[in-house]
Amino acid sequence: MPIGTLNEGPLHEALKLEYLHQYGRSGDSAIEVPAGDFVADVRGTDGVLYEIQTAGFSAIRRKLRALLQQHRVVLVHPIAARYRIVKLSMDGVSPPTCRRSPKHGHPALVASELVYIPDLLAHPNFEIEVVMVELDELRRYDPKRTRRRGGWRVESRELTRIVSRHRFRALHDLFGLLRSPLPEQFTTAELGEALAQPRRLAQKLAYVLREGGALTICGKEGNALRYQRAPHPPAD
Repeated sequence: MPIGTLNEGPLHEALKLEYLHQYGRSGDSAIEVPAGDFVADVRGTDGVLYEIQTAGFSAIRRKLRALLQQHRVVLVHPIAARYRIVKLSMDGVSPPTCRRSPKHGHPALVASELVYIPDLLAHPNFEIEVVMVELDELRRYDPKRTRRRGGWRVESRELTRIVSRHRFRALHDLFGLLRSPLPEQFTTAELGEALAQPRRLAQKLAYVLREGGALTICGKEGNALRYQRAPHPPAD
């Protein structure tokens, strides 16, 4: 489950404080740090900027490109591994009702957002960290929104636990998302099987890898393109 567009809510604030606590252990660290024409969420003691993005990456790509000109940047993106739906009482008096959503997120869902910045993982100053979280999704009844969710709207999302973190420092690191080996040449259907995710998500990942130069097209199988990995660049 992608987090959505509530990037300035409780979830965003909780992650900002988490990264300040983790990477800021002296007076050299700060939150809401001016950086050129922008403000970065967290600056670590080593000068690295941590930008928390719970919304879509299209909204932040201009900011990222500007920051990367002079700073190392880690883009932090939460994905809900599990979440609980909390419906607040309609009368303001009764206790809320809670139920566990059957949906489960996967780190590979980040590919749906990476399509907006497919070249940035090739930038030497850029890294992305996917944070798998558990959260409570608070919903409030809104009679003006009867067509969606029966009138219940999402009011906020609150972090309850960090499950795991997945750091990607280069495009080839995305192959670490695979749960089973790929053949030397493969289609997006086979990529989806290796990810244990739907083909439509595999198609987005293939686009990101191809645009970044980590995949090359080597033929067709019917109407489906066949891909192979590009040579891994040598380490500096």
